[in-house]
Amino acid sequence: MTGVTKVLVLGGTGTVGSQVVRELLARGAEVSVLTRDPKKALPEGVRRVVGDLLDPGTVRSAFAGMDGVFLLTALSAGECHEGLMAVNGCRLSGVKKIVFLSVHRVDEAPHLPHFGAKLPIETAIKASGIRFTILRPNNFYQNDHWYKDALLGFGVYPQPFGDAGLSRVDVRDIAEVAALALTTDAAKNETVNLVGPELLTATGTAATWGGVLGRKIAYGGNDLDAWEKASLAFLPPFAVFDFRLMYAFFQERGLKATPEDVERLTALLGHPPRRFEDFAAETARAWSV
Repeated sequence: MTGVTKVLVLGGTGTVGSQVVRELLARGAEVSVLTRDPKKALPEGVRRVVGDLLDPGTVRSAFAGMDGVFLLTALSAGECHEGLMAVNGCRLSGVKKIVFLSVHRVDEAPHLPHFGAKLPIETAIKASGIRFTILRPNNFYQNDHWYKDALLGFGVYPQPFGDAGLSRVDVRDIAEVAALALTTDAAKNETVNLVGPELLTATGTAATWGGVLGRKIAYGGNDLDAWEKASLAFLPPFAVFDFRLMYAFFQERGLKATPEDVERLTALLGHPPRRFEDFAAETARAWSV
């Protein structure tokens, strides 16, 4: 099977998308990145496409000549609309495959704005007639990079996801599966849950960070009133409201993988999903340099 060779990556400068770009380049794909910023730094060999998914001109032109598209919708009030515009761009340009980044168990929490926004995009992709792979990742290990100052400066792990448990996942595993799906027939017309190999609690996560950093790390607790007040200093109110609802859901129900999820991901990757403890140890070493 001839794999996809020309791939447009949406969200290609962010945490997940930039890793997808690296994985695609390693597989010999011709990679383009759609960005609103004409000065955004991109890896050598990556073609810059300047545009905005809310602009019909971008939708009509940016997808032309592409074999595949990695579709990641950035958190915003217009997330769903942008995603649907991208699907139409793929349809108009004859794109052969879409790999879409959704959310693990999204259909169980459609009331969460950035969860529910992805469901119509999933539906539109499935109805488009284009080959697809829908990736549904759990909470990312790499989100913890945001907490460097809290961990090192205050000895606190502040992400308030509680102790019901999340099957968190390494972004590198997400990127590997995305690149595999875009360059081969793997996971054709399949929805894949992207998860870690173990159930993680916030208390346990704090302890893991304490172990790799060699100091006591306390969990900041489940007080979402306090979390909201602190977060409004650096996040827009709509995002804080959205995330507060999400963390309340995590505290009550968690976001848990099944053994079948782990088995399927292991088969796709060709190796077990990366462990959080290994990620934390690697990150601690990088922070100490």
